[in-house]
Amino acid sequence: MADTAIPMTAADATLRMRVQAIAGAAPDVLAIELRACDGQPLPAFTAGAHINVRTGSGIVRSYSLLNSQDERDRYVIGVYRDPDSRGGSRWLHEQLAAGDVLEVDPPRNDFALCESAGHSVLIAGGIGVTPILSMVRRLQAIGRSWQVAYAVRSRSRAAFLEPLRELAAAEAGRLQLHVDEEEGGRFLDLASLVARAPPGTHFYSCGPGPMLEAYKRATASLPPQQVHLEYFGAGVAPAAGGFVVVLAKSGRKVPVSAGTSILAALGAAGVYVPRVCEQGVCGTCETKVLAGVPDHRDLFLTTAEQAAGKTMLICCSGSLTDELVLDL
Repeated sequence: MADTAIPMTAADATLRMRVQAIAGAAPDVLAIELRACDGQPLPAFTAGAHINVRTGSGIVRSYSLLNSQDERDRYVIGVYRDPDSRGGSRWLHEQLAAGDVLEVDPPRNDFALCESAGHSVLIAGGIGVTPILSMVRRLQAIGRSWQVAYAVRSRSRAAFLEPLRELAAAEAGRLQLHVDEEEGGRFLDLASLVARAPPGTHFYSCGPGPMLEAYKRATASLPPQQVHLEYFGAGVAPAAGGFVVVLAKSGRKVPVSAGTSILAALGAAGVYVPRVCEQGVCGTCETKVLAGVPDHRDLFLTTAEQAAGKTMLICCSGSLTDELVLDL
């Protein structure tokens, strides 16, 4: 077993974790088990949580925890090798080995489970199954009613299907596997799935952008507190440049040219802002807006938060005004 320490770049990481095991879960999907280097219990997490992993390529990426929240000795993540990877998932697939050491931020949960719901319907698309699996483990542990719909392009790509089958085995109909290629290319009928659920059901979905847009349409008439979702990729166009960012704390002005994000422009000017996904999903780069009108392109802020214009995600959003004053 290798004992190679992976070089790190961020100074604020708090957990040094050793790769205990790596296993294939589906084509282009790895299950990676991490344990604390010092053998101490890990910070607690709740179902739906994610961790930020600093890779040896210098890129930080968020991955949902898929194991039970009752486990304090390990974190388990599922990593899909994105064909458009800029070095995060590709590095983990090609370079990471058992015994290596990674730096990991403590768990954070932006996709929390409502444990008091009478019934929960959980909808996963592809690698979006990872937080859903952790949620199902929790619902099963506390004796709550649940149902899972899991959509994949082909049966071979149904990562972590067996644990779901085991959890669903005691009650017929709890697990629906939808394979697009076996249904003539038809997508999962989310509208029917939502319509069949009993009143008061809480819905959860994690998957690709088109699926979540269909999910939002299917749940549009429900109370917002019953509808939960998490993107694993933005799939949105970045805002146009051609404006100036004013840094309120110094008065410095940084131009943002066309084709450049605010985050990149600030970085080129020597101003560091924490970032992880750089796709408008994770919220790490959320920044207060003191003046100007943001052009929101993220998938993290709510519609109400975007309309208020008090904060923005500077990795993908821009400005509708010539100047944008940020609390930096």
